[in-house]
Amino acid sequence: MNPTNLIILVLYYSRHGKTRRLAELVAQGIDSVPGMEARLRTVPAVSTVAEATEPEIPGSGAPYVEPEDLAECAGLALGSPTRFGNMAAAMKYFLDGTAAQWLSGTLSGKPAVVFTSTGSLHGGQEATLLSMMIPLLHHGMLVMGLPYTEPELMTTESGGSPYGATHWAGVDGKRPVTDDEKRLAIALGRRLATASRKLHGME
Repeated sequence: MNPTNLIILVLYYSRHGKTRRLAELVAQGIDSVPGMEARLRTVPAVSTVAEATEPEIPGSGAPYVEPEDLAECAGLALGSPTRFGNMAAAMKYFLDGTAAQWLSGTLSGKPAVVFTSTGSLHGGQEATLLSMMIPLLHHGMLVMGLPYTEPELMTTESGGSPYGATHWAGVDGKRPVTDDEKRLAIALGRRLATASRKLHGME
């Protein structure tokens, strides 16, 4: 970690690994921008009675997010698999607990993007992206999408949306991330990092 770099938080929940893979690609795009650095974090799963049930340290993947991660970041990429056209309960549970950050304006004025993965091609990808944008707007974040200057938005036959990066994982979750999906996820991270640079007067 370079102490002079700006940190972009890539916060995700992933049940079977595909949203995690998108998070890694978004982070790759962030890290490609000079002076920017991605920080990967996740949230614990919740039980059927909406209580955190996971151990304090994940068995694999990124560490769990801490309040300091939200305070220290210069931007946020938020990712979740789709649950009936909405974000997963684990991500909603986490966001529901950010009232202190909302009151203090911790995230206000920072740029943000969203990404998701679904089992079916028309499984509510864009609805899920929109559901994740709503709390970010309440936090005062500057929510961005992907412009059609990214040619893969016109050629993709799987995931990819102007609202954010997406992946079609298939019902069994085994469909690989396509080249178009990869390029769009990387472009989303690069766009977020570039906006953060400009907002901090680095360009």
